[in-house]
Amino acid sequence: MRTWRDGDGTLTVGTDSWGGDAAPAGGAGEVPLRIAASYRARTRGLLGRDGIAGALMLTPCGSVHTFGMRFAIDVAYLDRRFRVLAVTTMRPGRLGLPRLRARHVLEAEAGAMERWGVRRGVRVELTPAQAPAAGTPQATGAAEAAGAPGASGAPGTTEASGASGTSGAA
Repeated sequence: MRTWRDGDGTLTVGTDSWGGDAAPAGGAGEVPLRIAASYRARTRGLLGRDGIAGALMLTPCGSVHTFGMRFAIDVAYLDRRFRVLAVTTMRPGRLGLPRLRARHVLEAEAGAMERWGVRRGVRVELTPAQAPAAGTPQATGAAEAAGAPGASGAPGTTEASGASGTSGAA
């Protein structure tokens, strides 16, 4: 079983269970993805946002609501093998039905799933963004920005990192 972490990634629409093409002509190839795996990120979800570019994956998750949302969303329920169990559009202020076999939920602006070719039976691939390798200038700068222990050069110093920017989904 895979352990997910909050962050960015890519959503790729695959083929359906019966071997047909998933994406219609002109459909999306790769879609930007935000992963919400921590309790805080899943709770925040898309609340307080006016829209989202791409999709948000909530994991683990079996149901969602749109209370406090400002816009309608498409919701795709995925099983543990990332096969789409159901796709629905939810207006703000609604409570979605729990899906018993769902382990992950994808959320996007209303109409996006149809454009991308996400429908029942389709398998999707979710690829988390790769973190820079340790010791590279990007990794060192990221450690300093995150307030990693000793990253500032002073031995034994630590800074609280204020994790912000969770992409939020209802």
